[in-house]
Amino acid sequence: MKWRPTRLKISMLSIHSSPIGDLGTRDTGGMSVYVREMAKELGRKGHHIDIFTQHNVGKHDPVIHLNDNVRLVHLSGGTRKNIGKSSFYEVLPQLFNELESFRIKENIAYDIIHSHYWLSGVLGLKLQSSWNAYHLITYHTIGAVKNLSCPTENASELRLTNEKKLAKLCDRIVVPTQQDKEYLIRYYNAPIDKIRIVPCGVNFGLFKPLDKASARRYLAFSKDDGIVLYVGRYAPVKGLDHLFEAFRNLTHLPNVRLVMVGGDGQHSPMLRQLQSKAKALHIENRLMFAGRVDQETLPQYYSAADVLVVPSYYESFGLVALESLACGTPVVTTPVGAMEEIVKEGVTGYVAKDMDPQHYARLIETILIKQQQNGLSPSKIRSSVAEYTWTRSASLLLDAYRSASVHKSENIYKNKEEIHFVK
Repeated sequence: MKWRPTRLKISMLSIHSSPIGDLGTRDTGGMSVYVREMAKELGRKGHHIDIFTQHNVGKHDPVIHLNDNVRLVHLSGGTRKNIGKSSFYEVLPQLFNELESFRIKENIAYDIIHSHYWLSGVLGLKLQSSWNAYHLITYHTIGAVKNLSCPTENASELRLTNEKKLAKLCDRIVVPTQQDKEYLIRYYNAPIDKIRIVPCGVNFGLFKPLDKASARRYLAFSKDDGIVLYVGRYAPVKGLDHLFEAFRNLTHLPNVRLVMVGGDGQHSPMLRQLQSKAKALHIENRLMFAGRVDQETLPQYYSAADVLVVPSYYESFGLVALESLACGTPVVTTPVGAMEEIVKEGVTGYVAKDMDPQHYARLIETILIKQQQNGLSPSKIRSSVAEYTWTRSASLLLDAYRSASVHKSENIYKNKEEIHFVK
């Protein structure tokens, strides 16, 4: 297959999560932002991108034009109802047939298949064989690492087996950090020359410092409170148990509040668990569950806060930290994802060396004291991450697409018997 240097036709697979899904809910987080922003930038560069998803099918039109040269295509999978992530594997054959019918109807020959998450990757392998297109995968989270890093995670053997297969058969693997590259080599024996590092970016037009007093009035926060902010999904891997235990060590400070943004609504089991945990630790009166917040409103929260916390056991990158820094708000985080690269120790935040709650609490308290004394400079914090633009990320991703054509994997054609949907 000859490489086409301009105006690529790209099929992005984001089957279980939509780029326009409700951020902060169970299956919609940083990956959805990544897919949407990366597709937008590639579209601006003149390439044609179709994003395929089954998430929220029936809630939107079958085909939505998101941006110039970018379409979102909803696949039904044989049903107009949404299905749970654990059931997606069973409907991959139907999704394959539906996607192929769409391609034939639209008369499109895709140059690139870019799968996001392992479920999309399995579908992508089948399409890779059928279309003779270059296939890249971004795992976003690696099952073997989640199992090892988070006590309550239990990625299935089906997932682990398929993630290993993807490492072997994809033309390229795109990762956001050196850390994830090392994980894939260590746990899945991924070939080093297949892996390309493409860091995430941030929308600097949206995420920018706002006046703290105005942001607090907008959100009805007290001007005198110390605001510790969490933004993300309510999931075990996010380390919220660790965060709550750390926050208990801050209750000696007057007027300190922990604001939690995200979650699946007031009746979700995870929220009830967190509420029970907060009551058991006697921090419920210092805690605010703000619920899911539209991305356009997030800069108000980042700017109103004194510090963002990222207590995760595992992150592939940690996009919320980048958003917070772009808004001029410091970060206290665990050593996950890109945190040790984007957080400047003692200047824009701190990276905790371990998961000890007292240690983590001391770092948060240090930031709170600095903010009370003279405040950290939002402009300096923002400038520290100026290089992390989606334009730069998209250019690096295009380099990864081009590199796939240089060393085209032969395994996909020699081992077609390995590419089928099985449990």
